[in-house]
Amino acid sequence: MRTVYITRKESFNAAHKLWHEAWSEEKNFEVFGKCANPNWHGHNYTLYVTVKGVPDPVTGFCIDLKKLSKLIKENVTDVFDHKNLNLDIPFLKNIKPSTENLCIVIWDILQPLINNDHCKLYAVKLWETENNYAEYLGE
Repeated sequence: MRTVYITRKESFNAAHKLWHEAWSEEKNFEVFGKCANPNWHGHNYTLYVTVKGVPDPVTGFCIDLKKLSKLIKENVTDVFDHKNLNLDIPFLKNIKPSTENLCIVIWDILQPLINNDHCKLYAVKLWETENNYAEYLGE
């Protein structure tokens, strides 16, 4: 049996602010840069969800990409899109919305919805800018 990795790409737009209350404004800007803007700032995020599995002998699919897209849209992109990640999403209330943390949160949302006899969630990759992305493999 041969394992295949298949990826679905989705996107969403969201605002956030990275800030540590115990630090001065100067220290926050030194560490977080533009992400410390007191009036928030936004990103056009690109999300890649990779599934690992053995193709079904009947369909040839590890996972139906239409179903995967629907899962991602209903549980992630529709929830995050055009939101303030610090204020609008209750389950992010005590989580600093860095790209790294968002990858972990997205994994935790999708992992129980995707894993089945034919496939398992392999990776969540989130591009924040054209130069920066984070990837989480469930470790």
